[in-house]
Amino acid sequence: MFILFDVTCVAFLLSLILTPLIRNLSNRLGFVDLPDGNRKSHPISIPRVGGLAVALAYGLSLIFVYFAPYRNVTIDLPRGLSGALSLAPAVGVILLTGLIDDIRGLKPLQKLAAEVLAALLAYSAGFRIDSVLWLPIGEWVSLPITVLWLIGCTNALNLIDGMDGLAAGVGVFATLTSFVAALIHGSLELAFVTAPLVGALMGFLRYNFNPASIFLGDSGSLFIGFLLGCFGTLWGQKSATTVGMTAPLIALALPLLDTTLAIVRRLLRGQPIFAGDRGHIHHRLLDQGLTPRKAALVLYSFCGLAAVMSLLQDVANNQYRGLIVILFAASAWMGVQHLGYAEFGITSKFVLRGSFRRMVDSQMSMQQFERTLHKTQTPEEAWGVIRAGMEKFGIDGVRLRIGDHDFDSVPALDGDKCWQVRVPLTDGQFLNLYYAPESDVQPVVLAYLPKVLAHFLATRFTGASINAEPAAVVPQNNLSIPSESLENKIA
Repeated sequence: MFILFDVTCVAFLLSLILTPLIRNLSNRLGFVDLPDGNRKSHPISIPRVGGLAVALAYGLSLIFVYFAPYRNVTIDLPRGLSGALSLAPAVGVILLTGLIDDIRGLKPLQKLAAEVLAALLAYSAGFRIDSVLWLPIGEWVSLPITVLWLIGCTNALNLIDGMDGLAAGVGVFATLTSFVAALIHGSLELAFVTAPLVGALMGFLRYNFNPASIFLGDSGSLFIGFLLGCFGTLWGQKSATTVGMTAPLIALALPLLDTTLAIVRRLLRGQPIFAGDRGHIHHRLLDQGLTPRKAALVLYSFCGLAAVMSLLQDVANNQYRGLIVILFAASAWMGVQHLGYAEFGITSKFVLRGSFRRMVDSQMSMQQFERTLHKTQTPEEAWGVIRAGMEKFGIDGVRLRIGDHDFDSVPALDGDKCWQVRVPLTDGQFLNLYYAPESDVQPVVLAYLPKVLAHFLATRFTGASINAEPAAVVPQNNLSIPSESLENKIA
């Protein structure tokens, strides 16, 4: 046990010494993160290759312990360090990838390719997921699941590294949790790969907590995330089969939750998944008025809760494990609700209130309407289809002037007002749609339908190919007057 304490202390001291040296060297070489006034709120340039200091402290502490002249050691030191040694090639690939990205920049696909290579190397070294819940899985399932897990953890820490001390602090909690789990299960391999990272991150936090004088950079966030993913696979192998990867998942809940929320938000908004934004959990806390220090402490508290829950879930009886997972999931859900993500609120309203179903039904109806419209050959046939379609879509009235034909179906409405969507065609020809403000017209209908009608009418009956856009929606009073007078007033 004292050897584990030694390796932690050595890593801590090395990190305290190496971090300012790396910081000063990074400043001289220009490897700094420049402020942009948007997502990067720091007012001055900050060195960004702090991950190199963490990695050096981690590796050198293991080397020191391996060669230190310990006497009367009762544990098999080479066996304990075998996990770290076998993982070295994969970690080297990740660290080099992060350094290149910090110094020169890499494209997302280039980083992803390197992460896949590192994950495959880790898998071949024995860091793999062998079971899902209580079911053992074969190698053909284990390989892709393990690769996805390692890539997910790697990028989760990378995405959450957007505030002073956050990624390093999250790494401390998750690594310390894995270390305690190693002691519980008597796993020397897991203990020796986790203990030095706890010390290295604690030493680094001395310079990285707000106000930070050095950042982890991609070299640090990718390095820590990848190691945490590997720790999770070892933990899952040592846990009872009914636990599997559940406890490691809870321990890494914050970065994985933040990454999941980011992906879902961007999909809902139609934004690129890899694009940066200010919608991460720490950004939401800052937008609610918390200082960076207070926001970091709030998230540290959540990580502490996740650590306790994951360890309880690991050691509890089977009858309580499900309850622990439910309680933690409920706590996380309440926390997400408190952050006030508008995307999820709008989506839930669409689903719960039936708006999504009505929107899909409107889209299907418009497609059927368009197919039927294209089968018509004369203006009279087209008018019949248009009039029937408008009734189905909730449009109260329609007027069409095409060629020498004038078609009119504008009934008197009870209210004082109606809205008009005017679609100009060519040579003074037009299509007008009228509906009362209280009419239940789906927004997708108003956005899509005028374009469909404009394109069809212009190409079929005027011989022109136009990209007609509807004019602005205009409120119109007294729709009950004759339609010719109405048209003169609008014109």
